[in-house]
Amino acid sequence: MAGHNRWTKIKRQKEAMGATKGKLFTKLIREITVAARNGGGDPANNYRLRAAIEAARDANMPSDKIQAAIKRGTGEIEGVNYEEVTYEGYGPGGVALIVECMTDNRNRTAGEVRHLFTKGGGNLGESGSVAWMFDRVGMIHVAPGRSEDEVMEIAIEAGASDVINLDEDGFEIRTAMSDLHEVAEALLARGIEVRARKLIYAPKTEVVVEGEQAGQVLRLVELLEDCDDVQEVHGNFVVAEP
Repeated sequence: MAGHNRWTKIKRQKEAMGATKGKLFTKLIREITVAARNGGGDPANNYRLRAAIEAARDANMPSDKIQAAIKRGTGEIEGVNYEEVTYEGYGPGGVALIVECMTDNRNRTAGEVRHLFTKGGGNLGESGSVAWMFDRVGMIHVAPGRSEDEVMEIAIEAGASDVINLDEDGFEIRTAMSDLHEVAEALLARGIEVRARKLIYAPKTEVVVEGEQAGQVLRLVELLEDCDDVQEVHGNFVVAEP
C-alpha cells in the first residue's frame, strides 16, 4: 500500500493493540493449526507455519499454546477441524475485497459474510471475481529508523521484490512467498527491527477513496474483521489523508 494510506495505519494500530487478546489468540491458533495440517509441523520446511509462529510469539502467546496448535494440525491431538474459505466481493465505490476465513461451518460463515457485505454497502461476488486483481506475496513490516536506501539495499540483495516507504510507520517489504523468511532473517542479521512477517494478497493496482466513500469502505472492512470466522481482509484501496 502507498505511504499515505490511512487504512494501513489503522490496521497497524489495531494489530499492535489486538481487538482483545483472546480474539487475537483464537485467530493465530487457527492459522497455526491449518498451516501445520496443510504443510506439516516443521516450521523449517513450512514457511506459512513459521510466519504464523512468529506472529504468535510477537503477540506473546505462550509456547505451550503454540505447540498444542501445531499438534492439532498434525493430528497428534484432537481438536476442531477448521477449513480455509476465501470470499471475494466489492465494497462501496467498487473497491475489491478478499476475505480470508477459517471455519468449522461453511454455511454459517458464508451467510454471515454475505450479510456483512450487504450491511456495509457492498456485495459478495463469485469465486475469481476479484482475485485476479491481487498477487499472493510475502510481506515484512520493518520499523522506522533506518534510511530507505539502506533497507532497500539489504532487502533487494536478500531477494525482496519491492520496498515501500511508509514514512513514520517504517517500511513494507514485499517478497515471493518462499523468500519471506530468508529476507526477514537477512534484515534481522543487519540489526533492522522486523515488526511482522506474513502472507498477504497485494493489489496489482490501487483505487483512491476519500471523504464519505472512504468512511463507508472502512466501515465494511471493520464489520468483516470483527467477524469471528474472518482471519484477514485485503483490499485494493488507498484512503486519502484528510
